[in-house]
Amino acid sequence: MTIAETDVDARFDRTIDRWFRDQLALNPEAATYLGIHDHDGDLSSGSPEAIDEEVAFHRRAIEELTALDPSELSADRALDRDLALHQARLAIHWETEYRPWSGASHGAEHIGEALFPLFTRDFAPLDQRIERIIERLHAAPGYLSDVRHRVTAPVRLWTEIDLESTEHLPGFLDTIIAAARAEAVDDRLTSRLVEASNEVKAGLEAHAHWLRDDVLPRADADWKAGPERFEEMIRLRELEADGDEILAVGEELLVSEKRARDDLASQIDPTASLAEVADIVKNDHAATFAEALGEYRESMDRARAFVVEHGLATPPEEDHLNVIETPDFVRHLVPFAAYYDPAKFDRTPVGTYIVTPPSSPEMMREHNRSSISNTSVHEAYPGHHLQLSAAITNPSLVRLFSGAPEFSEGWAFYCERMMKEAGFDDTPMGWYIVHTDAIWRATRIILDVQLHRGVIGVDEAVERMVAETGFERPAAIAEVKRYTSTPTYQLSYLYGRHMIEKLRDEVRAREGADFDLRRFHDTLIYGGTMPVSYARRLFEPSGR
Repeated sequence: MTIAETDVDARFDRTIDRWFRDQLALNPEAATYLGIHDHDGDLSSGSPEAIDEEVAFHRRAIEELTALDPSELSADRALDRDLALHQARLAIHWETEYRPWSGASHGAEHIGEALFPLFTRDFAPLDQRIERIIERLHAAPGYLSDVRHRVTAPVRLWTEIDLESTEHLPGFLDTIIAAARAEAVDDRLTSRLVEASNEVKAGLEAHAHWLRDDVLPRADADWKAGPERFEEMIRLRELEADGDEILAVGEELLVSEKRARDDLASQIDPTASLAEVADIVKNDHAATFAEALGEYRESMDRARAFVVEHGLATPPEEDHLNVIETPDFVRHLVPFAAYYDPAKFDRTPVGTYIVTPPSSPEMMREHNRSSISNTSVHEAYPGHHLQLSAAITNPSLVRLFSGAPEFSEGWAFYCERMMKEAGFDDTPMGWYIVHTDAIWRATRIILDVQLHRGVIGVDEAVERMVAETGFERPAAIAEVKRYTSTPTYQLSYLYGRHMIEKLRDEVRAREGADFDLRRFHDTLIYGGTMPVSYARRLFEPSGR
């Protein structure tokens, strides 16, 4: 944040400082992810009252921020004010209208996510991090007990996912214990870790018993957002379109991307059928997952070097990325790969790129070399890792909490085509995967809208996903399961790319010969993560 220029600026800064601290107190896990380690031993409350407290927090924020006249604020602060109001309104709708917490406990998943950064990030010696892990483990059985009181309208599919997470988390606890022993952590500390883990395992066993015997028999609530609520989510996200317009973009791109992919098939093998070409591409993979993981790392390094050499974007000075296997407790939710942000306030911010080992021999085909190249662009350079590493250099505290998936996911998806057009792995098989992944994202728009409007069901969505993308069935099932609990998120990839490309074209038309692609990219990613409709203000002369 720049130095306050007026009394209203100073008042805004004080309001946001308090807003930031209060938000971390409500969500100590977020503090850890940001690299603020005062709360590392704490877990947020799992009680129903905690939901009420969070909603009250957002309502207070709206009241305080609307009292500030944006015309009296500096441009950056006016943007942050509007962005914080946007976030608060979305959060209130999510917690009071969609109410995902009433459909499943998400208890084990939450605990695993709370432990993950303490275990995987090297911000302190392992023994110190294990002390904090033990403290969170001691709080975990109480958390599991509390979240049960929230589940008043259980959803069967979500409960089944909840049960899977509950059964997988002990494996992650064993991984932490094995690391402590391998690193020769003090025996007494390791013993305390084992004791705390055993307490949590007992709590998880009781939780699984509750899910199976109590929740599943009454899990008959509907997971769909419904047409009206889905449309309201789109409106609150300020996507500059309604559901029908977004669906039309998905349907149009599905047709054009399939045509483009089919046209490529003859370049790969003119004698092969379309199905045989798909097999040629997918069968080009390493013999083992360990070798494939090495190929991910090599591809990531090549992509970074390409971005720098071709002047596509400027990496930040602090740029560190680890590539690891996906932890057990989330493998059923992450069929391919995912990314965890670097911590803004850690001395050395490190991004974490997780890759899921194949659950069956056929799933190894999803780690084919062309997919590895494209996924590394999406997740690492210049996709998520570069964007989020740049974003945390922005001084705004507000933008740290702005998820805006149409920006973050849209940017990563935008990079896939942009990098191919610039020449990175510009081969027929490389382009085949780019078009395949675009078909996947177009299908996501269609399924996101149709599932939550009640047009299709889960089984039909899985069949559509397999038919359109050629995904192996386990991957398609994992994908669609996730869609049921994240309305409007899945459409963010392709529609976010659409919004970014539209913004780029507007800026290029305005600047003419002065337009510079790297400057456009840097302005976007160093401005911080925010809705594309807000990022547009970064390119306006007044910044408003």
